[in-house]
Amino acid sequence: MNIIYVLIPLAILLVGIAVVVFFWAVKSDQFEDLERQGSSILFDDDLPNKSPKDQLNKDNNA
Repeated sequence: MNIIYVLIPLAILLVGIAVVVFFWAVKSDQFEDLERQGSSILFDDDLPNKSPKDQLNKDNNA
């Protein structure tokens, strides 16, 4: 029964920390653009990688 005297303040403290972190994230625009990151995996903006065979030929010619 004595553990409740420890767990209840600990739970209140953890909830308080979570609320503070949430409001900090909202204030610093962490939730501003939710669509961009979700759709960024659909588009390939990187240059295609060369195959290992091309890299081997380049090393042999140098």
